Amino acid sequence: MTLYGIGLGPGDPDLVTVRGQRVLQSVDTVYTPGRLSRSVAVEHVDESALGDLDFPMTRNEDELRRAWRAAAEEVAPVARDGDAAFVTLGDPNVYSTFGHLRRTLDAFHPGVDVETVPGVSAMTAFATALGVEIDAGSGLALREAAGGASPTGPDRMVLFKVTDAPATHDGLVDAGYEVTYGRRLFMEQGETVVTDDPTAIEDRDYYTLAYARRPDAGTDPATAVFTESEAGGDGEAAEVADG
Repeated sequence: MTLYGIGLGPGDPDLVTVRGQRVLQSVDTVYTPGRLSRSVAVEHVDESALGDLDFPMTRNEDELRRAWRAAAEEVAPVARDGDAAFVTLGDPNVYSTFGHLRRTLDAFHPGVDVETVPGVSAMTAFATALGVEIDAGSGLALREAAGGASPTGPDRMVLFKVTDAPATHDGLVDAGYEVTYGRRLFMEQGETVVTDDPTAIEDRDYYTLAYARRPDAGTDPATAVFTESEAGGDGEAAEVADG
């Protein structure tokens, strides 16, 4: 039988994929690694089907390994006798806890089959929430910015774990970026904030993203001329249509 790693999307229960919902409702037990993922899962399955796994908030690798081995010991018998799911916010393969469980099962319980059901990642959902369009042909990098880090380099970046927005902002602005922040996007828990003012989100929150873009990044898309022509008359738009 199978353990499914299911991405729940960025936090809104309505953004769970159709396949994700179908698999959730078909398995015997749904394991959740935290309160936020549990609050989304319970919108799709009965609470009696949920199982909690305890993971310590620590960077101590030995302690974390013990926790993952304990989680695998609990999940493996259920997944061998039937079907089970482990859910995460976002996508199971993008900066997710699911990879740790999959590797631990592979090492100590190789008889358990594992499948992944993709989910909508906050790193892509941010574009809609922030009103940002990533044009075809654009380069985009994903960077971690915990603890006030200000990674630089590419013309466009999505930064996650922005836990000290003012410090991150100072470094990005000094490097020539314009920055917009999004906190708890598409989440029903807590306040959703979209702002270009880092002081508005200076309190620490793990679920904070930023979009950093250099003003001269890339070229305008071909259809941008239509908007420009509305401001200056119809001649240029007609010329484009005729040519």
